Amino acid sequence: MREDVLLLPHCVRCAHVVWAPRPYCPECGSLEVRWEPASGGGAVYSFTVNRRGKGFNRRYEEIGPYVVAYVELDEGPRVLTNIVGCAVDDVRIGQRVRAVIQHSGEDSILRFAPAE
Repeated sequence: MREDVLLLPHCVRCAHVVWAPRPYCPECGSLEVRWEPASGGGAVYSFTVNRRGKGFNRRYEEIGPYVVAYVELDEGPRVLTNIVGCAVDDVRIGQRVRAVIQHSGEDSILRFAPAE
């Protein structure tokens, strides 16, 4: 069974959120890193709207304009993602968002939607 839970690596010794993921803590050097559930909440740190489609890459023609954003997670790290579930012109810096795990075949993709 597939669970839609966002996990982040945490250092067991100093509690630092290890981002980008690696097998050791960059703060204290510990090799005790464990994946733990994250809140799934965050805020739009920065974004752009990609309106390019026709002639660029046919796979993207069907999805129209889309938002590429950095979301700052409540736990601290910033992740590169997409904002979904709203009009592209409604996205704002500082806007609260929540994690949405979208599935495509065997792949799971982390995206964010406006928080309710």
